[in-house]
Amino acid sequence: MFRLGGWEWIIILIIVILIFGPGRIGKIAGELGRSIKSFREGLGKKEEEVDKPEGEDNK
Repeated sequence: MFRLGGWEWIIILIIVILIFGPGRIGKIAGELGRSIKSFREGLGKKEEEVDKPEGEDNK
């Protein structure tokens, strides 16, 4: 495997900005953040359901 240093990351960032543009990158980051938040909330709800005792009704 190869490791990326500082200059490689800078070059990759420049290429991404040229392809998508700065405005679109902000939108992509926002969408990614919302999807991660939604995913974590879904995991939390699933864990709450597992932690409930068997005799308790789901409310």
